[in-house]
Amino acid sequence: MTLSTTTPILRSFDETKAREFYVGFLGFQVDWEHRFGDDFPLYMQVSRDACILHVSEHHGDATPGSTVRIATDDIDAFQQELIAKNYRHSRPDVEETPWNTREMAIADPFGNGLIFYQRNE
Repeated sequence: MTLSTTTPILRSFDETKAREFYVGFLGFQVDWEHRFGDDFPLYMQVSRDACILHVSEHHGDATPGSTVRIATDDIDAFQQELIAKNYRHSRPDVEETPWNTREMAIADPFGNGLIFYQRNE
């Protein structure tokens, strides 16, 4: 028996804001999206490299305010990329932690937290 990767589901309340944040700011791409019909809530998959997230407007799919941790191999380059975008809602900092990582915490527009981290060598 083997466990594989996880795919977190993050709650969203506004498609335009979700796309602006995940695609425009963080640099993810939309892999696919689904609606049960016209004017129904959006459920979509976004990805960047090996990181896959599901973003859902469906009530009950996820709880706003959840946090996910996402590993990266160059936290400083990622931070500089995000700062250069001059996104008005976030200017993330990188912090050293007592548990031997460097972390950049960012909140999405819906109260979900994303902690990008790199282990210190």
